[in-house]
Amino acid sequence: MEKKRVGLALCGSYCTYEKLFAAAESLTEQYELVPIMSDTAAETDSRFGTATEHIKRLMLLTGKKVVTTIAEAEPLGPSQPMDALLIAPCTGNTLAKLAHGITDSAVTMAAKAHLRNGRPLVIALSTNDGLSGSAENIARLLNRKNIYFVPFGQDDPIKKPNSLQADFSLLGDALEAAMAGRQLQPVLVR
Repeated sequence: MEKKRVGLALCGSYCTYEKLFAAAESLTEQYELVPIMSDTAAETDSRFGTATEHIKRLMLLTGKKVVTTIAEAEPLGPSQPMDALLIAPCTGNTLAKLAHGITDSAVTMAAKAHLRNGRPLVIALSTNDGLSGSAENIARLLNRKNIYFVPFGQDDPIKKPNSLQADFSLLGDALEAAMAGRQLQPVLVR
């Protein structure tokens, strides 16, 4: 049986990459993963590793060249369609762009091109302002057709009271639910 084709798009929440890569390993058993990175993710070194290390790791995981430009991402809609697109981690910045139709990176172009086909977009949120500045964008996207969220909650309510993070152990379940046309519940966990 042929594997479903799923885009795996990374944004710049580097502190979640270890969780993401651990979860993504099991996804490769079930899906053909198409790696995509935002400019920030593909170019920024952080205390969580270098951009080059993350790109290499993603290439090893998927066996494919990482899509890093708008021009490379655009065909993922019309001529190279995917069954689903998972943005993990999705930062508050990318979330705002999705909520307001801004296309300025490989990730936002992949999302735009993908949604044009009426297929599910799954968001694994990771933002320090989820309960403040990004709250309106979360609400806006929760009500959009074909957009689903990996269940999320506060990752550190004492030190970062407005921060929200997806439960990366639920990536596979959230993808399956989205491909069946439903939101994995409960959306709010922890």
